[in-house]
Amino acid sequence: MQLKILDILACPKCFEDLTCLPKEMHGDQEVVSGNLKCKNCRCTYPIQSSIPRFVPAVNYAASFGFQWNRFKFEQIDAFASEKLSANRFYAETGWRQDELNEKWILDLGCGAGRFLDIAAKSTAEVVGVDISNAVDACAVTLAGRKNVHLVQASVYELPFKPGVFDAAYSIGVIQHTPAPARAIAALPRLLKKNGKIALTVYERKPWTLLNVKYLIRPLTKRIPKKALLFLINVSMPVFYPLTAILFRIPWVGGFFKFVIPVADYPRAPGLSLKQRYRCVILDTFDMLAPQFDYPQTQKEVEDALSGAGVVNIERLKIAGLSIVGQKK
Repeated sequence: MQLKILDILACPKCFEDLTCLPKEMHGDQEVVSGNLKCKNCRCTYPIQSSIPRFVPAVNYAASFGFQWNRFKFEQIDAFASEKLSANRFYAETGWRQDELNEKWILDLGCGAGRFLDIAAKSTAEVVGVDISNAVDACAVTLAGRKNVHLVQASVYELPFKPGVFDAAYSIGVIQHTPAPARAIAALPRLLKKNGKIALTVYERKPWTLLNVKYLIRPLTKRIPKKALLFLINVSMPVFYPLTAILFRIPWVGGFFKFVIPVADYPRAPGLSLKQRYRCVILDTFDMLAPQFDYPQTQKEVEDALSGAGVVNIERLKIAGLSIVGQKK
């Protein structure tokens, strides 16, 4: 943990300042281990492996921690020789890299650092938050980035002072929280006046919950994560070539995607066959393992944002439900 992040951290219980009590330092600005102690309520939070931890190690997002520590490099552009993450980040936020320079940016649900990697290529100070130990995978993929700060915390108890971020984004995460509307409403408090917010959430349409992944998830989310990944691995030699054909049949390909619980990964020319294969395994696990998956309607997202003080709310004209706005 770099000491400069203390300027924006706060106790998630009472929002008062935190005092850093280091045990091990790397240089004179990075805390490797120690504790953060609230000056008001005296709550104490550990710093482990240079990351402040505000939640128990075991929580509802454990499947994501398992997932991203197993597949930490798959979606990082630098390792894939492709710009899938960069293209998606800028398309789904509507931002430009130069807009981020010299700002403080929050990434909610950073996982292994897919989009944090893109935001950190600006001169912004970027803070990645995840409730799972995916932050440990992120520490590996983005090692050495002096403008990257990682925090393990819950969206419902974010350990930051009010109004400290110039922008915040969350891409493909909100629907995996127990109460998405409450999660959305937690973010605007952290933004400065006119601060920007960008959210991409799985969209719920009248037929969405009939997708086979939602019908079988009550079972698959209860399977031990190692066992589920094993089952996906042993079945994929059959399903990968089969779905590669079925998903691309004109007119009926969409139907097969709806009824076969296997992920479809973009046929990006920069990805090798092996890379695409591993990404399909990753995304299939991502479909079947989460404890929660609550797709939202556009109105539900907009209502949660407006109720939390966000104005100029707009749905971006791209595939998927991506909504942006500003803190008034």
